[in-house]
Amino acid sequence: MQIKTMVLALAGIAVAACGSNEHDEQQDLNLKPSFLGDISSKTYDGASDDLLTAGLGKTGLAAAAPAYADPANPTAAELRRNAIHANYRAVLDIAANSGYGTLYGPNVDAKGVAGTGEGKVAGTEYIAYADDGSGSQNVTLMVQVPAGFDVKNPCIVTGTSSGSRGIYGAIGSAGEWGLKNNCAVAYSDKGSGTGLYTFDDDSVNLQSGLRATRTAAAKNSTFAPALTDAARAAFAAAYPGRVAFKHAHSQQNPEKDWGKFTLQAVEFAFYVLNEKYGTLAKDNNSHVVVLTPKNTITIASSISNGAGSALLAAEQDTKGLISGVAATEPQIQPKTAAGYTVRQGAAAVSGQGKALFDYSTYAALYQPCIASTAAAPGRCTALAAKGLLNGGDLLSQQNDAKARLKAYGWLPDSDVLQAAHAGTNVLVAVTYAYAYGKFSVTDKVCGLSFAPTDAAGGPLAFTTAQKASSFATQNGIIGSVVYEDSVGGARAYNLGVSPGSQLADQSLDAFLCLRSLATGIDAVSGAALTGTLAAQSARVRAGMAEVAATGNLKGKPAIIVHGRSDALIPVNFASRAYVGLNATAEGSASKLRYIEVTNANHFDSFTNALPANIVPLHVYLFRALDAMLANLRSNAALPPSQVVRTVTRADNTTPLTTANLPPIATTPTVANTIAVTGTTVAVPD
Repeated sequence: MQIKTMVLALAGIAVAACGSNEHDEQQDLNLKPSFLGDISSKTYDGASDDLLTAGLGKTGLAAAAPAYADPANPTAAELRRNAIHANYRAVLDIAANSGYGTLYGPNVDAKGVAGTGEGKVAGTEYIAYADDGSGSQNVTLMVQVPAGFDVKNPCIVTGTSSGSRGIYGAIGSAGEWGLKNNCAVAYSDKGSGTGLYTFDDDSVNLQSGLRATRTAAAKNSTFAPALTDAARAAFAAAYPGRVAFKHAHSQQNPEKDWGKFTLQAVEFAFYVLNEKYGTLAKDNNSHVVVLTPKNTITIASSISNGAGSALLAAEQDTKGLISGVAATEPQIQPKTAAGYTVRQGAAAVSGQGKALFDYSTYAALYQPCIASTAAAPGRCTALAAKGLLNGGDLLSQQNDAKARLKAYGWLPDSDVLQAAHAGTNVLVAVTYAYAYGKFSVTDKVCGLSFAPTDAAGGPLAFTTAQKASSFATQNGIIGSVVYEDSVGGARAYNLGVSPGSQLADQSLDAFLCLRSLATGIDAVSGAALTGTLAAQSARVRAGMAEVAATGNLKGKPAIIVHGRSDALIPVNFASRAYVGLNATAEGSASKLRYIEVTNANHFDSFTNALPANIVPLHVYLFRALDAMLANLRSNAALPPSQVVRTVTRADNTTPLTTANLPPIATTPTVANTIAVTGTTVAVPD
């Protein structure tokens, strides 16, 4: 890859001297990491197209998705544009009264000042696969280098995708902050990004987002299931319309490598930056390394799964690549719930340090009941019939379901959000069952698969246009969950009827099966599992163990921000427990700070829908990143651990302002201070 060079000595960056022997000189050369495949790059002018908004600007991101000239054959540029549009809006509330355009958004500069422009960012984008040469991993990595990259104060920010999203998944979170602060942004889809495989035409996604047959793509597809041609054909014939996607069906449990993939993105960034800004070596073919972890600030960041990846990367960093961490709502799973205590107010909390598959399968039982209506009470009725719920009517059963969730570890602050999360936790539970157990798509774990469905819940195939746009429109978990064993034939889970049931119980038997896989015991009787189910449970729990965090950040400064109302990744299970685990690992040497924000949850999209309950957490990600950069660049003190008490609105006709979102305090009051004493984490009410 030939990239224009410049002499950094003129910009105030000391150039590494070549060594006195061949070995030393080789060490100073900018060598392409061995895990990287071919690198593609494109420069955007910041007007017709750009790094942050794909040319759409603030106004275009707030508008409807742009149309394709030919929906059956979108171009790679159109797919990139629509992927940025979809992913930006997925993690932010773009309603003006929620703060878009005033508190956050492309037009709000690095100092938080809203301007009248569109917020487009010129620069160059580099994309490559990380792989072992087999083409079976093909983790997409991307580096964006803004035109304003400051070689005198070089910085890199990681933007590992949240959820199961593709490579642009963090564009509106860590990506935006990094670009606005003239940092390079190192992205990774962490091996779980959009990778739709459709059996009916044996087609796959390419890195560019375009579709191709599996044969034509060869090693260049983002994902294809590991099946023989015979098995492929047999499954397609027996289960028309069903699909496979990378996160669930790669049989690699990609989460175990999320830290590694994040670190690889950082290495990719250093390689790109040294090719772009490094001095030409004596051979006139190579560049001398001038930007290193010693003179470049690197902040591991992102949200949700991407935030968990940032913490795992910091734990696993053996090369000193990461300077600090600033992340929000991390999906992080402490390796143990023992050895530390989390308290809120005067009492120890319920359920500290639970694993994702544990609590998502629990939620997938009870949240659908809370979301039930009088016209369709089947899930609540069926749970009660099995002795898993109390109450003689729907309302009392729903109240008992909420009580059970709180007893398991959810906070009362999440009650208003429980019903809205039912579908999300169903998707999480099924996806991670396959991922942790490294199951094939053909295994139909607990009788569950994925496919688009019709109005009656029957599986049907993606249309040509849906396949063609999948890179842009799919969030990485693709299609609906289908219950193959439903009475009357395969149905979408919410319309499924368990064998022997007299009513639509939303496929309860399948979700009891998933719950059993998580615990190793029968979800109804409490008896130990036997046979196939026991073997599957062992596989799933082995995969869960592979992703557990140690809590040891190795002295790196870190700021974790989490919303107290989070109903998807509750604070007791994740961030609060991680602070406790970190206390056992690092003790008084820890530089971890924990900021808990009231009235904030996992999805900022609820800000407009529930104005009396929810404020955007996104603002606090940027504030945490600001604080971390100030600490690393100017040695400013990190903010103490604290609760930030926000103010909600009566309705969404009232604009949110900074009065609703107070700053992270440099000296919080005693009533707001989160204290870590020994291995006890004390969070005020």
